[in-house]
Amino acid sequence: MDQKNLDAGIEPTISRGDGQIHPVRGSIALSETERHEEIEKFQKAHQWDPNLPQAKADAISQALHVGEPETMFEVEKEMIEKSPYLEVQAAVRDIDDGEYTNTLRAWIIGMTMSTLVTGINMFLSMRSPSIAIPAVVVIIITYPIGHFWAKVMPMHKFNTFGLEWTLNPGRFSVKEHTVIALMAKITSDYAYSTNALEALQAKSLYNHPMGWGFALLFTLSSQLIGIALSGMFRRFLVWPAAMIWPGQFGTTSLLYALHDKRKAEPSETNGWKISQYRYFIYLTCGMFAYYWFPGVLWQGLSVFAFATWIKPENVVVNQLFGGFTGLSLIPITFDWTQISGYIQSPLLSPWHAHFNLLVGLVLVMIIPALGIAYSGAFYSDYLPINTSRTFDNTATRYNVTKILTPEFTLDLEKYKTYSPIFLAPTFFLNYGLSFAGLTASLVHTILFHRKEIWYRFKEARNQEPDIHFKMMKKYPEAPDWWYGVLWVVAMAFGLATVLGFETNMPWWSFLLSCLLAFIFIIPLCMIYGMTNIQISLNVLSPFLAGYIIPGRPIGNMIFKVFSTIVLGQAQVFSGDLKMAHYMKIPPRTTFACQVVAATWAVFVQISVMNWALGNISEICTPTQPSHFTCPNGSTFFSSSIVWGVIGPARVLGSNSMYSNIHFFWLAGAILPVIFYLALWKYPRSFVRYLNAPVILGSMGWLPPATPLNFSTWAVVGLTFNYFIQRRWNGWWKQYNYITSAALDSGLVICTLVVFFAITLPNVTVPQWWGNVQVFETLDYLGMARRKTVAEGETFGPTTW
Repeated sequence: MDQKNLDAGIEPTISRGDGQIHPVRGSIALSETERHEEIEKFQKAHQWDPNLPQAKADAISQALHVGEPETMFEVEKEMIEKSPYLEVQAAVRDIDDGEYTNTLRAWIIGMTMSTLVTGINMFLSMRSPSIAIPAVVVIIITYPIGHFWAKVMPMHKFNTFGLEWTLNPGRFSVKEHTVIALMAKITSDYAYSTNALEALQAKSLYNHPMGWGFALLFTLSSQLIGIALSGMFRRFLVWPAAMIWPGQFGTTSLLYALHDKRKAEPSETNGWKISQYRYFIYLTCGMFAYYWFPGVLWQGLSVFAFATWIKPENVVVNQLFGGFTGLSLIPITFDWTQISGYIQSPLLSPWHAHFNLLVGLVLVMIIPALGIAYSGAFYSDYLPINTSRTFDNTATRYNVTKILTPEFTLDLEKYKTYSPIFLAPTFFLNYGLSFAGLTASLVHTILFHRKEIWYRFKEARNQEPDIHFKMMKKYPEAPDWWYGVLWVVAMAFGLATVLGFETNMPWWSFLLSCLLAFIFIIPLCMIYGMTNIQISLNVLSPFLAGYIIPGRPIGNMIFKVFSTIVLGQAQVFSGDLKMAHYMKIPPRTTFACQVVAATWAVFVQISVMNWALGNISEICTPTQPSHFTCPNGSTFFSSSIVWGVIGPARVLGSNSMYSNIHFFWLAGAILPVIFYLALWKYPRSFVRYLNAPVILGSMGWLPPATPLNFSTWAVVGLTFNYFIQRRWNGWWKQYNYITSAALDSGLVICTLVVFFAITLPNVTVPQWWGNVQVFETLDYLGMARRKTVAEGETFGPTTW
């Protein structure tokens, strides 16, 4: 054991080389005054914490009120000497195995896999339907690779210019595996900027290539600004125990399970004794075998809208019970893709997130959508009730090319002759709730977290610790100036992007786009870190850009990329920093592997994209023979025309049919105030679990998601994280998060096999009722409309 670890309050461990982790327990003795101060800090920082059980909050208040040493000691042991959250206790071990982390083996495996995965994912993203290799596949593949390396590579130590290194430091450690996972998580998603680059460079879209220099500067800056900001805001978003980041629990549980094969203790797991490792293997194989049914053999299981099968041509039935363009009022699916496809696995998020989303789905989405649709407001009786498509006044998809000049500017006469834009009821609500969710997040953060934010700003690394924060203090921190320098360099790249090339974007609008992201980083990252609900700027940013730089569609796209992905990267990388924190990865190693992997991925992705655009014939056209239609680039192109050419004033302005949408800003600001006042009046009531930003902002994916996706996600999540957690807590603590990892892993592996074996070569799936007739419904065809437009006629206003 290392005495300095005991002196620092760290639990040291002994690694016996048997593939298991053996903690050696230790603790610090605090004085009564210090203990009281620590508990008081904890209470102030967690006053409105929805993840802290009410019983624990009461215990803290009681201990501070009574002040008895024994009571204070018990509270300290429960709240500070381990994580106060059941979710963290279940997914993260309060040990540090002291193993090697920053090894040549981890870097070689991690960078090799990152190169392959990021290149493949970039290539496949340009195809429709697209598919991606997620980080969990890399984690699974690199596990046997790491162990094989440990067995066959020589353990000889080399000395190069005084630096000692080796190809094989010993057995493949969980910390090395975590470093590889960090690289994989960073690089498995293609860069958001490539959507705009496809739209710019494709001959069928803007056909406005600006060269390798522009593509590299644009992508590097948009990726790295968010990384830098996530590091600069660690005191608010990573170090606090309250920022539990539930989305990381599946990864941490999988890493532990792969490296620790011990059986469970039946007395602690409701009678189960199977190891997490075996449980993961069995369930992954089971999911792999099962997904062939909804994925290939009986695709009707995916959206089990039986009411529409009975009445396939009944408009009302298809609108109410359809699972594609309907409201899915009887939500049934046997497909894990439908449940976890939009908001990650439901087993990861805390129960109150599911409850708030369900409240939002019913009260601010389904009920208003029914009111709009069946009152005929906004001419909605001519449109499907739920779709992300935009329509013209013949009820066909809006064709933006009909209103453009050859220079991609608005031809006003063509626009007045053609049509205004019509939105389906749920799409209109999607825009409105996006606005409401953002104002709610600002007001919610000010009301509920302003004192906590000020406290963390002042205290930094001296804020109240939990066991994981204590353990991490033994490692040298990555200085703030490292992240500051990275931010300055990335901002310089961004300014070079807009000043050195014909982007139609003034330099000051670039700064405004970054400022917009900056304003929302703390509110939206805190919400994501506590609820696992991600709220984005993807609606607000092009909307504002349409007013700030009107008539500039290319500038609108670039503004959208910078504001949306700077925030998005900050959200994702803050979660990754927390995973490194949980797995006890030294902060400087985390900084190095994130920045190097993210930077290298940019060069790989731009190379792959440029190769594809230059070598695949008819790429980015709807009729491309191999389906390389660039769906993301095409969507970006259409969006830039809507917001950058037509403009937000014509679509949602005061003289448009959708002018009432701006009341959503006010509604978003009022709802948190109502909850705040109610909580002050009834501090121990259920109101403490109500979250206005989640209720309003969680609807941001709907559409293209459907109520089926959201309702089944919430029901499954409540089943596991509320009912099972309370009824079989031992089983839940041991197996819940590894269940999530196994279901996701089996699904992803099977999906990849199906894609490469069936979808890519255009193999025909079995042709029977369960794969054919179930899709011959008005719901699936998008034709569930209560009114139709005759040939040569139009609907809607006469002038616009």
